[in-house]
Amino acid sequence: MTFNIQSALKGLDTVAETIRSAQPDIVALQEVDVNTRRSNGLNQSAELAWRTGLRHYAHFRTTTLHGGDYGVGLISRFPLESVEQFPLPVQEGTEPRTVARVVMNVNGQQVSVYVTHLTRRPFNGDIRVRQSAAIMKLMASDPRPKLLMGDMNDTPDSRSLRLFKRELMDVFALRGQGEAETYPLPVIPDLRIDYVMACDHFTPRSSRVMRVKASDHYPVVADLTLLDPTRPPSAELVSGPRMHTPTTSSQ
Repeated sequence: MTFNIQSALKGLDTVAETIRSAQPDIVALQEVDVNTRRSNGLNQSAELAWRTGLRHYAHFRTTTLHGGDYGVGLISRFPLESVEQFPLPVQEGTEPRTVARVVMNVNGQQVSVYVTHLTRRPFNGDIRVRQSAAIMKLMASDPRPKLLMGDMNDTPDSRSLRLFKRELMDVFALRGQGEAETYPLPVIPDLRIDYVMACDHFTPRSSRVMRVKASDHYPVVADLTLLDPTRPPSAELVSGPRMHTPTTSSQ
């Protein structure tokens, strides 16, 4: 699941209930507060881990806000073996951006999960292309099975998304059910800007957008099978461990 929680302005209980209802194994989080005044000093990643039962968590700071830290996070059913973050290029004077890499143990197999939140619209799409290129360069040197999840702040036909899709599958585009838009707008058409993307070590099973009012974004959920590298493809499709990954993000 990927979920832009908008700093839980609509209530951390509401965010937690949304996550619990989807029963994900991994949740990528964007717009997450740690020890800020507006979040009453809570570490929102840690709180969501406790409230959802996904007890492994990490937070990645991008900037200081409201007296605390603000950035992206992750909660997981699977143990985290390593956590890193890497700065992304930004235009001068705009909010810092990062991509986090979390290596986790999924039933004995290492998997890299990348979590990000790209520069928001209406800034020129050129900066998101540069950010996408930086992420893809980082992923190219990683031999593990890989997931990329987050609020990309761009539409499926944008240059930044086309760059991702050279190497990664857009799970909703392949197996999505129902309406695809993740960012509702009052006048102009809603946008699809939140994504779960996977390398070819996964088989996409299904995906859906949860049209809930827990944030200003809707979460995206994807059901994936992690392929077993020791078995031929026909057996892998049957026997790989299932991974349910909900996601939402906000601008």
